[in-house]
Amino acid sequence: MLKAIIVGASGYTGAELAHFLTRHEHIELTGLYVSEGSLDRGKKLSELYGSLLGVVDLPLQPLAISGIKSVCEEIDIVILATAHEVSHDLAALFLAENTVVFDLSGAFRVKCADFYDKYYGFTHQYPELLEKAVYGLAEWNFATIKKTDLIAVPGCYTTASLTALKPLAEAGFIKENTKPTINATSGVSGAGRKASVASSFCEVSLQPYGVFTHRHKPEIDQHLGLPVVFTPHLGSFKRGILASINVQLKAGVTSEQVKQAYLDAYADKPIVRLMAEGRYPALKNVVGTPYCDLGWAIDGDDLVVFSAIDNLLKGASSQAIQCINLRFGFAITTSLL
Repeated sequence: MLKAIIVGASGYTGAELAHFLTRHEHIELTGLYVSEGSLDRGKKLSELYGSLLGVVDLPLQPLAISGIKSVCEEIDIVILATAHEVSHDLAALFLAENTVVFDLSGAFRVKCADFYDKYYGFTHQYPELLEKAVYGLAEWNFATIKKTDLIAVPGCYTTASLTALKPLAEAGFIKENTKPTINATSGVSGAGRKASVASSFCEVSLQPYGVFTHRHKPEIDQHLGLPVVFTPHLGSFKRGILASINVQLKAGVTSEQVKQAYLDAYADKPIVRLMAEGRYPALKNVVGTPYCDLGWAIDGDDLVVFSAIDNLLKGASSQAIQCINLRFGFAITTSLL
């Protein structure tokens, strides 16, 4: 049995991770950690999330930098569900203690150091770790995930968008000098558990935000290999992401070729489900599951792709579990299905 801990375990993603790990047949969840100043320190995770009562009753322990070495003495896996700048600092410390780090923040997703000053508000101090980190888009980077000790789990919007677009880009079907246009709507849980007026029930409304400034846009650009137009929206619901993506195809690309590109990419990938012709993804079918559902329609050279995921699962925690399974040679769906 491998032993794992979660740092930042009190958040929505941390709770989902804990639930997955408790039913993983090859991993023992040995510790849940929060910051020393967290108001949740000392509480059981099941006190915060009643659905975990009797399932995950471990206490939330405060993590001090000085205690990391001792914490790492008997563990193999560290999952960081922490803020970007916190993961930036912690990852190096845990890697120095010979643990495998799965980071759910944006701290190691993009290899350009200048990106972090512009989009995350801090200067990256570990260029060598940026080079070492593997982007954890599980259906595409499975070979390299197996060979690294630092996996940067993708963002939720990027997972939905890249899963939809990469088969087209890899096949060379996207018209030159055009930009796929992504309109994606996320549930409020994407903003995290911390109280905020912007995400309070009485204030939430369907609306765009981060127009031309959202940090997931350059993340999509880098890992797709071409630029996109990305507009996120906040939805009046708890969880899930639905992305509607407009793509201009090269002249002569047929609907059968598009279908074959998706089959080639995902026919043997059980977490990605391809919809039958004329059917499209719906949030009700993916929320609470690790799946990404894809559907599309073509009119001449115009293609619209629809992608739906649970932002807390395929957009975060269940994709981290996929990466763990890949890294250690377990079946990809272990503990997920």
